Amino acid sequence: MALLKGMTNYVSAQQTLSFRYDSDLEIVTTDSQRLTLASSGTVSLSRPGKIRATRSNGFINTESVFDGTTFTLLGKDRNVYMQVPIQGTIETLVDELKDTYRRPLPAADLLLPRAYVELTDGVIDVKDLGSGVVGGVECDHLAFRKKDVDYQIWIAQGDRPFPCRYQITSKLVPGSPQYIVQISNWQAGPAAVGLNFSFVPPEGATKISHDEIKKMTDMGELPSNYTRR
Repeated sequence: MALLKGMTNYVSAQQTLSFRYDSDLEIVTTDSQRLTLASSGTVSLSRPGKIRATRSNGFINTESVFDGTTFTLLGKDRNVYMQVPIQGTIETLVDELKDTYRRPLPAADLLLPRAYVELTDGVIDVKDLGSGVVGGVECDHLAFRKKDVDYQIWIAQGDRPFPCRYQITSKLVPGSPQYIVQISNWQAGPAAVGLNFSFVPPEGATKISHDEIKKMTDMGELPSNYTRR
């Protein structure tokens, strides 16, 4: 618990930071086959209320920008964008995207001031699994259990205890699918990159309403050839 607390304290204390990520989202088909959707992207933020994130894979290529007053989502392949007025901090944005639009930001829970409370709420078992190496970085490997999910986290050892890998397993969904995010190129303070949070529409870009975005299958969580059941 002390290692987790040290990580959350360190991350929340960084006023500016940036990193790259690779994520794997597992889905389970109706005939119990486990499939993995792989994505990559970048995140840059400046507290309290600015963040920019990109995400790409075989069917999605988006960029999100929040400047403290407006959230913008750009679909790069179709050159369309939507904007939603959201006033507040990064924490406000994360809650609004998750609860209203079902569009969680990658690894967002790890970046917020309330991270320790969220990660430990309902924990019924904790294991320190010793050391592990993620992307060439030696880490402390921890495992936590809750009623609904299990999760593991690998935390960089040393004076920069950032999260290197975060793995969540859903215990209530048949097949126990996982979500995994692996972080690299962690930079904080003056070394952080991509700290431009102004949105300038690309040439020829079309602005659409947030109702229209529901029709854009290439900007959702699943490819167009997948159907939710």
